Amino acid sequence: MLRGLFKGLKDLLYPNCCLVCKNRIPAPDQEQLICTVCWDKLEKNLPPFCAGCGRHLTPEAIKNNACPSCSKCKTNFCFDRAFSPCQYSGSVKKLIHEFKYSRKDYLGQPLGKLMNTFIHDYHLPIEYFDFIVPIPLHKSRLREREFNQAEILSHEIARQFNKKVLTDGFIRVKPTKTQTELTWPQRCQNMEKSFSVTKPDLIKDTNLLLVDDVLTTGATSNEAAKCLKNAGAKKVLLLTLAS
Repeated sequence: MLRGLFKGLKDLLYPNCCLVCKNRIPAPDQEQLICTVCWDKLEKNLPPFCAGCGRHLTPEAIKNNACPSCSKCKTNFCFDRAFSPCQYSGSVKKLIHEFKYSRKDYLGQPLGKLMNTFIHDYHLPIEYFDFIVPIPLHKSRLREREFNQAEILSHEIARQFNKKVLTDGFIRVKPTKTQTELTWPQRCQNMEKSFSVTKPDLIKDTNLLLVDDVLTTGATSNEAAKCLKNAGAKKVLLLTLAS
């Protein structure tokens, strides 16, 4: 009885507001972080998907089976396929920035839910993966941010599908500079030899689901997949929250 009273007072004094629109979330959805209206409006990445980066293909790009960016770069990625449930724009972009840079690690739960729904809806072969592998942060960046957003998302997926997250044996050894203003060749050079497999026995002959928050050009994920395959991984599928 007292617990219900205290909860009622909390909801009255500190009503739960949607992280996107800032409006109060009505009952019975008070425990949610994003209201139903905003959740339904999140910018989804819909099929058909680019065979390279996994972004939505426009009617003009379908004939090439690749988006304009992948067609321009003409790069053979080291990961076998890539998928993203969301477009990196609007509310999704805002939520990811809050997640990464404002220390709102609790956003991993609703954002991870988007990835889990995508896996289920599009029948990604999650049962065939030996490990879920988050893109690691360099230790200096981890100290600054205090958590690895890719690892949080990986654990959300792992809980839903009863998989193991590999957080040991794959590390980031090079503190790279920001990629924002770099061209594709410069990004690749910036990321070269950024990762290392310290326990190759864990990687050899495995199928891996590589997880990150955002795919832009794919340079970071490509270098990570290259490192894992050089260590003996058979298949590496990339899943990012947005692209």
